[in-house]
Amino acid sequence: MTGQPGLLIEQLEAAHGRSPVLTGLDLTVEDGALACVLGPSGCGKSTLLRIVAGFHPAARGRVTLRGRLLDDGRTRVPAERRRIGYVPQDGALFPHLTVAANIGFGLPRDGRRERVGEMLGLVGLDGLADRHPHQLSGGQQQRVALARALAPRPQLLLLDEPFAALDAALRTELRTEVAATLRRAGATAILVTHDVDEALAFADAIAVMRDGRIVQADTPHALYHRPADASVARALGEANLLPAKQADGYAVTAFGPLPLTSDTGQDGVVMLRPHQLRMTCEPGPHSVPARVTACLFRGHDHRVEFAPDPGRDLPERLVAYTDAPPPAVGSEVHLRTQGPAHPLPAAGRSAEAETVAS
Repeated sequence: MTGQPGLLIEQLEAAHGRSPVLTGLDLTVEDGALACVLGPSGCGKSTLLRIVAGFHPAARGRVTLRGRLLDDGRTRVPAERRRIGYVPQDGALFPHLTVAANIGFGLPRDGRRERVGEMLGLVGLDGLADRHPHQLSGGQQQRVALARALAPRPQLLLLDEPFAALDAALRTELRTEVAATLRRAGATAILVTHDVDEALAFADAIAVMRDGRIVQADTPHALYHRPADASVARALGEANLLPAKQADGYAVTAFGPLPLTSDTGQDGVVMLRPHQLRMTCEPGPHSVPARVTACLFRGHDHRVEFAPDPGRDLPERLVAYTDAPPPAVGSEVHLRTQGPAHPLPAAGRSAEAETVAS
């Protein structure tokens, strides 16, 4: 994540008791960007947000917002003076206050009514100003929490897995609405999540977090197609990892020579996403025989697993996505590839395709 920095985090370290949580974390979020920190539970995502918000102290490193120092392990600006909004998973609304009173809580009296009305319109809750939280749906409650966080015009908004408690359909609808609302407001925001679909749908830029550090940060498209290593590849979805030797700008694999997204000149592993594998009934140049071992209908496509010919230097399992009706489990097919393979460090070699842990 580069450009004009809104938030700049440098070599951030933090611990819970004697246990290190953040270990030299670096992150830059552009002003006006919708960013996402993606990683499994326990990697330090929420601790990172709490340090930025001012709820947890940094041990070392620097956190600056629009050039203003917030925390360097010695100097620490109080949370209420940071101009940062925070939306937790449960929304944390005041149950005894109306929607309007929740949104207006803490705002100066002068102009409060107008600002509350503006926020109600922004999040699509016109007409619900006098209701209490228990009279709202889960999605409406989260929209109120968003409006309350945006009402003081923060320089940065932090979203700590705010859609996690919602059902799947509402989660998809609300994250789309929230992203659109934040873009209309011109807000700079950071969402933390372990859900790759949520990250891809929400963010302009994604930072993949592992073991208290950011391992790669880039656009969703770049991370998906050009991950830095196998763990980032899996964090963005399923990946087929194939042993390969590089020669003359190509990866020599069991599928034959494959073009590369970049020529590293090093032997190791290359990645093919599931949509890059195609099934055919007849053998062809550089096709690989395989047996269908599983098939899952997902509404928009089928996810198909294969056991390739054991005589080939391939993982025990390959995965493909197809819009066409798939062959029956147990069928013998031939697989071919489509598009360039992406080289990964040799340490990323894996015995099978994997999906990001949730």
